[in-house]
Amino acid sequence: MDLNTATWRKATRSTSNGGQCIEIARIHDTIAIRDSKNPDGPKLLLTPQTLQHLAQTLKNA
Repeated sequence: MDLNTATWRKATRSTSNGGQCIEIARIHDTIAIRDSKNPDGPKLLLTPQTLQHLAQTLKNA
């Protein structure tokens, strides 16, 4: 999957003070997640359903 043309978004509550942030991009039916401090590093690719399950699991942890 070519992520070079992806439009990456960071949370609006995120600041530029070097905190621990992630960025997300939607490419067709895939959600890509990356570390905002390392945009050339590895990316996590998930389906929207898997991302929803992950978010719910983290919320309940």
